[in-house]
Amino acid sequence: MFDDTLAAALGRAWADDRPWQVLSDLTQYDRMAGGPGERAAAETVADALDDIGCRDVTVDGFPMRAWRRGRTELAVTSPVERDFPAIALPYSPSGDVHAELVDVGHGTPAEIEAADLAGKVALAATDSPPESERFIHRMEKFGHAAAAGAEAFVFHNHLDGQLPPTGSLRFNQEAAVPGVGVSKETGAWLTEYAADGGELSLTVDAETRAGESHNVHGVLGPDTAEEIVVCAHIDAHDIAEGALDNGCGVATVVAAASVLSEIEDDLDCRVRVAGVGSEEVGLLGADALADELALDTVKAVVNVDGAGRARGLRVFPHGTDAFADLAAAVADAANRPVDVQENLHPYSDHWPFVRRGVPALQLYSATGSRDRGWGHTAADTRDKADARDIREHGLLAALLVRELSGRDVDRLDADGVRERLHDRDLKPGMEAAEIWPADWD
Repeated sequence: MFDDTLAAALGRAWADDRPWQVLSDLTQYDRMAGGPGERAAAETVADALDDIGCRDVTVDGFPMRAWRRGRTELAVTSPVERDFPAIALPYSPSGDVHAELVDVGHGTPAEIEAADLAGKVALAATDSPPESERFIHRMEKFGHAAAAGAEAFVFHNHLDGQLPPTGSLRFNQEAAVPGVGVSKETGAWLTEYAADGGELSLTVDAETRAGESHNVHGVLGPDTAEEIVVCAHIDAHDIAEGALDNGCGVATVVAAASVLSEIEDDLDCRVRVAGVGSEEVGLLGADALADELALDTVKAVVNVDGAGRARGLRVFPHGTDAFADLAAAVADAANRPVDVQENLHPYSDHWPFVRRGVPALQLYSATGSRDRGWGHTAADTRDKADARDIREHGLLAALLVRELSGRDVDRLDADGVRERLHDRDLKPGMEAAEIWPADWD
């Protein structure tokens, strides 16, 4: 696998400071979807792809529903009167709610079904029960609570640090009821007050309006009809720098592309390198890119969302068993561990391709935890990142793409994907989150 040209390219990558510079540039912008900072971030990535030597680099706009936060106020009014800090969750509508607070634990369907939420405020934790085989997404919890009649939703962190979490309640549309995030420490108080029949007053001021987001992409390798798409989302939440989620992912793609640009003669098909917008609010950039491309010519998608933020690399094959062999081959050749875990889920940029039958793998970091860590909080800052992790994941990503370019990969069968989702009991949650494909019923 390692000829002289490849070995030299990999060696030069260890001294390449461009990926770290891209991360530094991105973390200086407010990259909330549909805002000027996200557009500036797209231009930054375009400049990096140009510098690497990608061809036909373009920045494309697409319409979306942009959300902007205003004032948020939260107070317990019974059994005591006490104010707490809170932040509105994206696509929360404006509203004033005064109601009883009900603790629904982790916000599982069983916990919500057991609670009387009609006309009340649901309080749920960010983590999932230890016995759960999968991570239960925030949008599922919110959807089940709203369907049970909750007038509002309070999402409390399970990690220390006075860090209210953010994250969309809905994708690209205003939610039915207000939702806010509060810290673990505030959540502890609210849980205690809820046990005493406490009441809550919540005011949210927010706006959802027409906006525009942006994708950037260019190509490397031979000019073949078939191509591999390597993508990472450039947007982030407005409360943080978005270094880990997903500045490190973008930097990892830049690191990989810099290697691929030096070994273009080793590639058996074209590689499209893309930074996509508006992932955090609906996978909108990936969806726009999937609509733009002729998908019968897309051999596979490599979605870099979560990579570069810790030393270990993890691969999610998303229903394509052949990707496990691919990862093993690269791990053996590079003498680096690559962990493979089957984790088919619809909450990242592989999904618009997977549901259309395109094989896709996701590169993530093996952190030892299935939660977001610092992600989606104000603590997601550049000092948490390490250039060595970005370089290593970039090199491994380049080797994966190089190996993938010479392999045949079967298309995904929609019935097979549906069966896997059913087997993991994901359909009810996807329906609650309003993301189950309508044409699958």
